[in-house]
Amino acid sequence: MNCNKTIFVKLFLIFGILKSLAQVEMKPEQTEVWEPQPKIITPGFNNHQAPSDAIILFDGSSLENFTNLKGEPVKWNLKDGLLTVVKSMGDIISKKSFGSIQLHIEWRSPSMIEGEGQGRGNSGIFFQNEYEVQIQDNFNNKTYANGQAAAIYKQQPPLVNACRKPGEWQTYDIIYNAPKFYLDSTLASPARVTVIHNGVLVQNNYEIKGKTLWQGMPYYKAHGKAPIKIQEHGNPVSFRNIWVRELD
Repeated sequence: MNCNKTIFVKLFLIFGILKSLAQVEMKPEQTEVWEPQPKIITPGFNNHQAPSDAIILFDGSSLENFTNLKGEPVKWNLKDGLLTVVKSMGDIISKKSFGSIQLHIEWRSPSMIEGEGQGRGNSGIFFQNEYEVQIQDNFNNKTYANGQAAAIYKQQPPLVNACRKPGEWQTYDIIYNAPKFYLDSTLASPARVTVIHNGVLVQNNYEIKGKTLWQGMPYYKAHGKAPIKIQEHGNPVSFRNIWVRELD
């Protein structure tokens, strides 16, 4: 055995002994973190009701937390506790701006099937007014994979198609982590998103490539907190039970 190899073996053995001694000598209390304690909240019943620290955006009673893109009252249909898209009345946005959030939203495409592909049950949720998680009726309705329900639109298809039948309520639970930018406006870290559709993981901490575009490649432009936008795409998609938890 040459000299260098002998030294390496001895150092390896010494390191192993020191590591073992450190593990033996450490007390369990040395790896316990007691402070600060996590804030106590009350979870919602059956994971659908909002937890006690949530911001309620829509509970079926009013549209006071939304406007249209011009800052005017929403002209979608509010009836029986449900909010339904009205064709040609435009997108709506939350009055409050957000960064990183947990979003819960329930939506339903019409039970009477009209159209196909992108023309059927189409809407979308835009985080910070830039990055879209697609809403689409894709129950026995084929379209491009990165444009179907729960896709990061024109970027990433869902891992599986978890759509319920038209007319049945669907649930999105979304964890959105906002992008960060340096002082010179260049990207420090991209946005990431996790989507659970009807209880099924369909986007797993996906790294968003940039702002959602119908045509062209996504890119980033520096921005701060911004509203949540819900898209009017001409189809009468209905919504209920919309709440968020701020994660910043």
